[in-house]
Amino acid sequence: MRRSKFILGVAALAAIAVLSYTYSSRAVHAQGRSDEAGPPEVILHGLNGPGADNYSLTTGGTSPTSPILYHGGQLINTPTVYIIWYGNWNQGNGSDTPAGQQIVRDFVNSIGGSLYFNINTSYSTNGYVITGGVNNCGETTDAYSQGSRLKDSSVLTVVNNAITSSRLPYNANGVYFVLTSTDVNETSGFCRLYCGWHTAATPSAGHVRYSFVGNANRCLSGCAAQTTSPNSNAGVDGMISVIAHELEEATTDPDPRSGWADSGGAENADKCAWTFGHAQYQVANGSWANMTLGSRNFLIQRNLFHNLVGPNGLGDYCMVNATQN
Repeated sequence: MRRSKFILGVAALAAIAVLSYTYSSRAVHAQGRSDEAGPPEVILHGLNGPGADNYSLTTGGTSPTSPILYHGGQLINTPTVYIIWYGNWNQGNGSDTPAGQQIVRDFVNSIGGSLYFNINTSYSTNGYVITGGVNNCGETTDAYSQGSRLKDSSVLTVVNNAITSSRLPYNANGVYFVLTSTDVNETSGFCRLYCGWHTAATPSAGHVRYSFVGNANRCLSGCAAQTTSPNSNAGVDGMISVIAHELEEATTDPDPRSGWADSGGAENADKCAWTFGHAQYQVANGSWANMTLGSRNFLIQRNLFHNLVGPNGLGDYCMVNATQN
């Protein structure tokens, strides 16, 4: 699989109010594709509102009859996150502002060792010990070096240039995130087919694992769970849910389909895409959250806990953390 893409919810969460949190009935998740050409494979996911998600794998994930399996490849014991702020993140309006950047930094600095990210430790195997930790070791900016309309290949060029210019170090255990401002589009399908993706390639800098995540403010109805969000920045809060999704997949399947994936290529976070569990709570501005990381609240989609002993015995369960679904 050339890449794994986290697909947007079609008209996801179109109607949201303080006392009524309504999910749309369907979302789509692009599984991936084998090359740069041709449409991605699409599988459907249901969206579950508060109280609707049960403890087991829900309709929000792929069929539990297609189990997630280890394919013998590399895993990342402790990923190191590098951020490339692409475009203009100093616009002073909308979501792509210095304040928005700080929300992302706070998330990256607090996700490591959290009960949420520790779900990934259940995928340790073949001498790879996933620690649940996350290192945050650098960031840089790129002011439209590849223009405001990115191709898939342009995202790799942005990552390669950041490393070869020594603005970011090369790290075999790194996951390089290209985070774009609202005015930037990814032409292979951002806001139409997906909200973000991760993959791996070997440019001149060396073998790299990297991810594109577009600013959800460009299409809140598709790439954000709610239009009023816990940190009062729906675009960035929407991005963070996608960043979490891609980071955990890049940890357990850094070279897609060589680590943990099911027979169709769906990775751990894919199994629970666009589901948030019933352990949700409202924050002061009326929006919903399902976890606290550091000093901030977030609404982040669940991840698949592998071989957890749950109420139905040993199995794979969509969880917010090891004790909450």
